[in-house]
Amino acid sequence: MIRRVVSAAVLLGVAAALLVIAWPSLFGLSAAPVVAQLVSLRALSAALAIIGALTLALIAMLWRGARRFLASLALLALIFAAINVAVLSTRGFGNESFPTRAPAELSVLSWNTLGDAPGADRITQLALDEQADIIVLPETSQETGVEVAEGLRAAGRPMWVYSFAFDYIAKARSTTVLVSAAIGEYVVDDSVGNTTVLPSMVLRPDGHDGPTIIGVHPVAPLPSQLANWRADLDWINGICRGEQTILAGDLNATADHFRTIGGDSGGALRLGLGDCLDAGLLTGNGAVGTWPTRLPAILGAPIDHIMVTDDITVTGFRVITTEDGTGSDHRPIVARLIL
Repeated sequence: MIRRVVSAAVLLGVAAALLVIAWPSLFGLSAAPVVAQLVSLRALSAALAIIGALTLALIAMLWRGARRFLASLALLALIFAAINVAVLSTRGFGNESFPTRAPAELSVLSWNTLGDAPGADRITQLALDEQADIIVLPETSQETGVEVAEGLRAAGRPMWVYSFAFDYIAKARSTTVLVSAAIGEYVVDDSVGNTTVLPSMVLRPDGHDGPTIIGVHPVAPLPSQLANWRADLDWINGICRGEQTILAGDLNATADHFRTIGGDSGGALRLGLGDCLDAGLLTGNGAVGTWPTRLPAILGAPIDHIMVTDDITVTGFRVITTEDGTGSDHRPIVARLIL
């Protein structure tokens, strides 16, 4: 009798824990300790749950005395995996195809370079390949940004360079943004605050009607940085407002975190922060992982984003997997937009 009660209690506890991880927004816990990290890796969690279920089923067949208990655990693991796969499928697993660029479109490229790791030449070539008009480079120094701009200018694509660093001890504490000279000059708006640990940047058009451009880099939700991470996302939720706004960068957050911070009144595919909507979700690419590159994109965390206000049309978005061996632990992302 005691054994059955203990087994039932364990199963109930496991079921509750798995439900919180699979559906944290139901309890408002997407930004809670442990859950914030685990929910970022839904696909990996689902894969591990399936492996766990198969392992438990095999053990159950060999261990008759614990067969019912182990089979119940295996069933819970399968249900957990199914919920995660269902959620990810609504966000879209994407593909490598991308529409040919139309003359009226802007190309926005974002890449956390892990402190200039790929090098200026590699970044320049990618920008040329993607015909980028706006390039957001978290963890990229001003020096590298200038080198990229020089390479692009030599190729006939001149760029303005804007960079901000909290210090010059670690390149991770720099964010650099390049904007095509064809769009116009910008000024950095330093009156709106900033993210807490890693720098972000708000660029306002200087004497022209181009879009506001926001390059962001919230800190990762490490246990010691959860308060700063939440504050960073709250700041983005407040700053990505108004009209004609493009936001890009390493947000260290997924759609689950957007649901908690920004709300979900627009529906699952129209999640974002502030007035900005996520281009990946809008185009059916919201489940493709951008970090870490050592995991296949299908298993990674989709934490790098390009967002726009709803007066900007997203015509395409993709996660670029061809740069996985170039040094950064993040994959670049690119979006095509019509203002």
